[in-house]
Amino acid sequence: MARSVLTLLVASLLTADWAHYGGGQDAARYSPAKQINRGNVSKLKIAWTYRSGDALDRPRTTIEATPIIRNGRLYLTTARLAVAALDPATGRELWRFDHFKGDPSPRPRGVNRGVAVWSDPASPQHERVFFTPSTAGVLYALDAQTGKPIDGFGDNGRIDLRKDAGRDITGLTYGVTTPGVVFKDLLILGSIMGEGPMPAAPGNIRAYDVRTGKLRWRFDTVPPDAKFGGANNWGGMALDETRGAVYISTGSPTFDFYGGDRPGDNLYGNSVVALNAATGERLWHFQTTRHDTWDYDLPCQPILARIKPASGKPVDTVVQLTKTGLVWVLDRDTGKPVFGSEERKVPASDIEGEQSSATQPFPLKPPPFARQTVTEADLTDITPQARQAVLEEFRKFRAGKIYEPVSAKGTVVLPGFHGGALWGGGAFDPRTGLLYVPGNNVPWVMTVVKSSNKSHPYEHTGYNRWTDPEGYPATKPPWGTITAYDLNKGEIEWQIPAGEMPALKAKGITGTGSEIIGGAIATAGDLLFMAGTRDEKFRAYDSKSGKVLWETELPAGGYATPSTYTFNGKQYVVIAAGGGGKQNTKAGDYFIAFALP
Repeated sequence: MARSVLTLLVASLLTADWAHYGGGQDAARYSPAKQINRGNVSKLKIAWTYRSGDALDRPRTTIEATPIIRNGRLYLTTARLAVAALDPATGRELWRFDHFKGDPSPRPRGVNRGVAVWSDPASPQHERVFFTPSTAGVLYALDAQTGKPIDGFGDNGRIDLRKDAGRDITGLTYGVTTPGVVFKDLLILGSIMGEGPMPAAPGNIRAYDVRTGKLRWRFDTVPPDAKFGGANNWGGMALDETRGAVYISTGSPTFDFYGGDRPGDNLYGNSVVALNAATGERLWHFQTTRHDTWDYDLPCQPILARIKPASGKPVDTVVQLTKTGLVWVLDRDTGKPVFGSEERKVPASDIEGEQSSATQPFPLKPPPFARQTVTEADLTDITPQARQAVLEEFRKFRAGKIYEPVSAKGTVVLPGFHGGALWGGGAFDPRTGLLYVPGNNVPWVMTVVKSSNKSHPYEHTGYNRWTDPEGYPATKPPWGTITAYDLNKGEIEWQIPAGEMPALKAKGITGTGSEIIGGAIATAGDLLFMAGTRDEKFRAYDSKSGKVLWETELPAGGYATPSTYTFNGKQYVVIAAGGGGKQNTKAGDYFIAFALP
């Protein structure tokens, strides 16, 4: 027995996995690995590079996948949504599975942020990889050793997600982009769908048997007889295995920008919902935006964090980041805000038929990490010409504080449609109680107009970034930041601009930050790793101060969340460099792992 324990101890020292999309089931995006630390991170070098060979530049693909590492294999999804397993030490491809194999169409196939894996308790070496190829609307169970679909799961290794959705969704957009969570013998999934004004599918949460693919439970986020859809979990969820609870973050009911046909607060829309993971029974829910008409989805996984307030005992919390730039810290058992909240009056909509909420909830702590107002004082001052141009436009729009209603004249929406926070979410260091939040301060303009289509009274003129004549955001920088919160106090510890705009930097204009598409991870080496910025760089920050300790230029933008793992005693940090996407830079097909020499 002593030898067996010693063998397990040695193995644990040599290997540390990033076993889930969020690092752990708590979605904290934290690793206890510290071989790479503040003292040596400047020495990082490329350990291996994997190229998937399926990137496109016209139209551009992107990669949003976070590799996960389990039991000696690294799993990822590629630019055109194949699944591959690699050797974690060399990047050598072990197998590859492509749902779209044989499809000659040269086009992007959407995005996928990774896979989920189940290990058979009776035979842990037997694992299943669960993969959902974006809007294809199917779920695969693949053999982890071979990459082949598993007989006995659904129909020859896959199930049709358009079935058992709660209503007939034939012909509607439906799929999954973010991996679900595995609880015992269940795979719990969210979904994506259209955002209107045309009909959209309901965003109901479903749990499937990992062995057979049979539906075990469904939680309806919208009433079964409702004419609207949405209220879906598209950004991921977190699991407390001890409590047997899964925590869901939901998006807007559809149509995103007009709610005349869905009066009231819309119950489970824009909410953190706690469910019994075994049965799907609701435990509690907390709504962060009432009757959403701004596309203020909850865009990312909740984070399960234990905090230690100075005035009391440790509290198990659910931390939800929002597009609105607010941080909600909720009691994990009750859903009540740990630091308190208040209802504030907000302006009323002037669109005929709309019944906007008179108030919206705000946490008393922590303070926001993204701007909450747009006034003349907030407009860009990069150059006098830029300021004058946007000032003239500003005076034509409706603008003010957060929750200014969308309108026919055009409303400046800030925080915008990419947040505040986006799907990359945040990272939490349980040693220090520090929460790290990548955030955006990029304004958009939404214009709602009457529709000529009898099926819906209103539509919009597009998702329009508001920029100056040179294409830079119309408000003052920084346009992208990282904020560190001391969650024990509910206070900001530090905040820095993240990234640069290369053309402005060449002119001597620095510290602007950049819109961030992707997430950050924290490690016990007192480091924060993040790419995501438009300058296509990958950086390591001192997690205690925000100082940049290392940076490297990637062959394409790293618009994903990295992961880190220790294999055979060596720590690696890996990032997808897929470019393209919402940053619209050149596309790439790279996964690059860095390690110490």
